Amino acid sequence: MPAKHICSFCGREIEPGTGKMYVLRDGTVYYFCSSKCQKNMIELRRIPRKVRWTEAYRKEKEIRLHVLRRKADEGENSGSSEA
Repeated sequence: MPAKHICSFCGREIEPGTGKMYVLRDGTVYYFCSSKCQKNMIELRRIPRKVRWTEAYRKEKEIRLHVLRRKADEGENSGSSEA
């Protein structure tokens, strides 16, 4: 059974027989599901965490929102205990 790979940029699963494997001179291997992902990472040198449609962005956004909610809850709790 062929191995399924995950796109190095967007984080989506790549079906066997599709996508591209890009190997750098230092031996680092990148798998891309589309030319869009390849161009964003290799040519435009974009960071996946800062591109809205990537899985890395969604994961970081979830963490940021969790931290903000926790800070808001702590602020509400500490304000009500003083009164």
